[in-house]
Amino acid sequence: MPKLHVKKGDKVVVIAGKDKTKTGRVLAVYPKEQRVLVEGVNIVKRHTKPSMAYQEGGIIEKEAPVHVSNVQLVDPKTGAPTRIGYKVLEDGKKVRYAKKSGEVIDE
Repeated sequence: MPKLHVKKGDKVVVIAGKDKTKTGRVLAVYPKEQRVLVEGVNIVKRHTKPSMAYQEGGIIEKEAPVHVSNVQLVDPKTGAPTRIGYKVLEDGKKVRYAKKSGEVIDE
């Protein structure tokens, strides 16, 4: 299973597609499909029948997953999109850091 550069709860910006420049939090990560579900991004309409989950039927708008290559993490220091690097701290803990500012993302 491939390792992804984003985790659930990360703030990301979309860098390609119809929702380019939109930002949101990662709601779910699907490593096998290499996709992430981002809050408020890639909204699709689903026609649903009434059920226990959806009391009323009709057209429901919900987020669809986007490919992980189309999102970049937001730099915690500058707020701009940044690439991710990995480094090992003195205590032996492996953390992610923003390449633009050098700021550590995982604490």
